[in-house]
Amino acid sequence: MQYQTLNESGFLRIKQILGDKNESPPIQPIFPISKSSWWAGIKDGRYPKPVKLGPKTTAWKTSDIKKLIDSIAEGQV
Repeated sequence: MQYQTLNESGFLRIKQILGDKNESPPIQPIFPISKSSWWAGIKDGRYPKPVKLGPKTTAWKTSDIKKLIDSIAEGQV
C-alpha cells in the first residue's frame, strides 16, 4: 500500500504501516522503521496513538498516519 493510495477514512494495522517482508506477497512499508522505534515514538508522543478495535486488535486511523507523513515531509517532526 502506497501513501498516495491511502483512503482518509479507515484504519491501518501495524504490518500495513511498518511493512512485513515475511508475508506473501511482502507488504511494503509506509513508514519504514522498526517496531521498537515505532512504539517508542508513540510513547514519546512523536507518532499517533493507536485505537483498540478489540481485545487483540490495535490499529491507527489512516488520517493520523497521513498527517504524520505530511508533517515529516514538511520538516515538522
